[in-house]
Amino acid sequence: MCDVRTRTFLLVTAACVGLWWGCGDGSGPTSKPRTFLMGFSAIPPRVDSTAGVIAAINNWAPHADAAIMHVSPPWAAMLGGATPDSAVRTVELPLANYYRTKGLAIVFTVDATDGLNRAAEAPELVSAGRSITDTMVQRLYRDWVLAVATRIRPDYLGLAAETNLIRQLAPDSVYQALVTMANAVVAQIRLRRFSSKLFVSVQVETAWGRPNGPYQGIAQDLADFPFVEALGLSSYPYLGGFADPESIPLDYYSRIPQGTTLPVLVVEGGWTSVSVGGVMSSPAEEARYITRQEQLLDSARARGVFQHVLRSRPARLPAAATGFDLAAVHAPRVGRQRDACEAGPRGVGRRVQPALPGIAIESQSAPMLNAALSAPVTLSALALSV
Repeated sequence: MCDVRTRTFLLVTAACVGLWWGCGDGSGPTSKPRTFLMGFSAIPPRVDSTAGVIAAINNWAPHADAAIMHVSPPWAAMLGGATPDSAVRTVELPLANYYRTKGLAIVFTVDATDGLNRAAEAPELVSAGRSITDTMVQRLYRDWVLAVATRIRPDYLGLAAETNLIRQLAPDSVYQALVTMANAVVAQIRLRRFSSKLFVSVQVETAWGRPNGPYQGIAQDLADFPFVEALGLSSYPYLGGFADPESIPLDYYSRIPQGTTLPVLVVEGGWTSVSVGGVMSSPAEEARYITRQEQLLDSARARGVFQHVLRSRPARLPAAATGFDLAAVHAPRVGRQRDACEAGPRGVGRRVQPALPGIAIESQSAPMLNAALSAPVTLSALALSV
């Protein structure tokens, strides 16, 4: 649902070591550990310069445990002659390296179709008169994904986004092409014994049959993508007909993987802070959604939450899909027991239980955004559950 075609253009040469903030020496107030990771994307308030990207990252990195990269293959560049490996080396790899200098785990999602219109293919392919049904385009996908796996080696690598929604809306030939090329690149990745856990994401509202249908589940997705080692979720409950956050069932996330042992990654979602068309909302209602989402994440045993930071909407992104306002993120968790450590000797941060093996994790909760970002922003929440 997010505008994944805006590719990050960060070209970083200088390394910057991240600062871990903790809860002090234990003499401050006690707090219940937050069991999920917190992180952000490289999208700055305005995508107008490399400096803006770096500044945005430097604002949130001291408070984060991980980072997310949700990227469309650079179809136009590759069709124009750029090699998939060079595309990854010059764009995605510098950003990933910058994250790693700050001690951040990396989640990478590949979005091969139109992130704002699942009935359509990627705009760059449409403009070029090409399709992922083309054998040559499928080869570019495989080579680019393999370059991502080889050079970036993310902790989690998603090979397709919102597969059930694509199956529902796009031509069957497009969905079948996605299935074919995702499964094909898995064999190449596993041949090289990379450690990245592989996943695809599904759309939660579609799986639940929202707004009017019966529960659909994701059996077909599990059958079509049998390689998955984790399951990604995308969820915009207000677009699925929920009038208020409290009406979202507590098992809204956790029901999706039932019958499997797959860990869950909530990689996309949000609740509008403004009223648009027939959708009525406000920053206060959005704040209530964040409170409710915390409960959904706990129910699904989530271990992380990611946010995309946006000041103004991408040209193709409807206002109702822009996600969380800073004030809404800040409000519901202030003063809660989980955030009590913010009053401790070092002022910010609280230790969380390690959610990824071998990674020492120390961060603070959502209210840190108030200090990390100096201007009003809109946030579209992404969450990681492992």
